[in-house]
Amino acid sequence: MSWNNDLKNAKSQKKDEFYTQLSVIEDELKHYKEHFKWKIVYCNCDDPYESNFFKYFAMNFNFLWLKKLIATSYSPSPIAHTQLNIFWDKKSYKIEINEVYDVNCDGAEDLADVKYLLENGKWKNKVSILEWDWDFRSEECLEILKKVDIVVTNPPFSLFREYVAQLVKYNKKFLIIWNVNSLTYKDIFSLVKNNKLWLWQSIHSWDREFKVPDDYPLTASWFRIDEKGNKYIRVKWVRWFTNLDYKERHDGLILYKKYEPNEYPFFENYEWINIDKTTSIPYDYNWIMWVPITFMDKYSPEQFEIVALWIVWSCEFTKNREMFILDKKWERTTKKTFNAKWTLYRKHLKTDKKPAAFQDVETWELYQSIYARILIRRKK
Repeated sequence: MSWNNDLKNAKSQKKDEFYTQLSVIEDELKHYKEHFKWKIVYCNCDDPYESNFFKYFAMNFNFLWLKKLIATSYSPSPIAHTQLNIFWDKKSYKIEINEVYDVNCDGAEDLADVKYLLENGKWKNKVSILEWDWDFRSEECLEILKKVDIVVTNPPFSLFREYVAQLVKYNKKFLIIWNVNSLTYKDIFSLVKNNKLWLWQSIHSWDREFKVPDDYPLTASWFRIDEKGNKYIRVKWVRWFTNLDYKERHDGLILYKKYEPNEYPFFENYEWINIDKTTSIPYDYNWIMWVPITFMDKYSPEQFEIVALWIVWSCEFTKNREMFILDKKWERTTKKTFNAKWTLYRKHLKTDKKPAAFQDVETWELYQSIYARILIRRKK
């Protein structure tokens, strides 16, 4: 099953608990030390006894010079209920860490110390029951959000747009992990275009492994169950989204290809060149180009201007061709459409690995459709 299908299932079944692996968090957060000094960090979708975000910040509280760490559980936590003696009800709760020190004198400041400080009611580290068993949208969580500096978490998949909108509304710095295809959401893309959100450092390709709850259906294309019975799935196209700035995003791409008209085909319904790979962007072409959304992995605001986003049904086309729809064997079906189902399309090339999808009713020429694209222009 694809990542998109996993997201659809998450939305329909409210299966939002995809737990990010600690190694993935460590690979990203190691770039951020200067951003966190004397800051209040909030993990607002995190059961601390499941969330590796909480574990990372608790273990690195002093190394990062944090002022405070706060975590609020997304829903009642059966794990915390069984592991902490201070819980009398299975309710959503808040953990607030103000100090971490080596309580057991084993030479390390770790989760054992954090747990001891919490269980023994040290005044600087607090556990409190939330009045409402809800999520980041509750009044209690909202009041916490207003007072923190940086939010770091894996937000619920079914509420991603609402989640980001809340962070933007309250002008919060954030670092969250999600799917790169969310760049095609108009509200998310608007943030990108206006330089209010960008992709970060450690993930540019491939997939990542997430732990899922025991009752999660294992229908993904890749999954495993470890020796303790924990379930994991691998999902594609994950990226870090942030508004924390960093030096590398201003460096720009090294472009080495010269523009050759034969190598850069125009779309039939738009006279701008198509580029399938970021490495193929020509260094001497100054007009508008269509690039895949993964271009955002290498985007520098000093090097390129983002002109617009194109997704299905979002453009007025310059041509109006009737097309046969082809089946998987490239054979014509009885079905027809105009403008290749309202996608961008270009003539199918012999070198294309992707099969043709449409055939012109009049000329019988083959065409290939291309969906999400970003329009960019090189800055002079």
